[in-house]
Amino acid sequence: MLPELLFQRDAPGEQPFNEVNRAIRTPGGASRIWSDLAVTLFLADPRSYDGGDLVVRNAHNEQCVKLPAGHLFLYSAGSRQKIRPVVRGVSCRCVFWIQSMIRDNGQRKILFDLDTPIQALAAKMPDDPSITRLAGVYHNLLRYWAQV
Repeated sequence: MLPELLFQRDAPGEQPFNEVNRAIRTPGGASRIWSDLAVTLFLADPRSYDGGDLVVRNAHNEQCVKLPAGHLFLYSAGSRQKIRPVVRGVSCRCVFWIQSMIRDNGQRKILFDLDTPIQALAAKMPDDPSITRLAGVYHNLLRYWAQV
């Protein structure tokens, strides 16, 4: 299935947006996905414009993001986001959404927090049998929580 792509262009004097992502997306109109994750691909060199920062707010914090062209920012689709007004140049982005096999954000965080040290330990001690046991816990949680 092809992703639903939204291209955004902001220039001085334009009204920036402030939004929450729709929970259900219909890319190409063929099928529906739930939007667990949002992705913003920055398309303009950040030195070519002032303002235009992506501001993402969730229950715990607010992040202000302005990345080089070609870089992605991945965040929870349940977050609120806005674009700060552009005061010089033009800001361009492409936004799309991803459906995760793990719908619950807390469960995705647990899996990420478990997998990150497993990968680090495997790089340092590839033959340690504890790594295999930890990887088994990770995959059993994935089996328990995944929806495919």
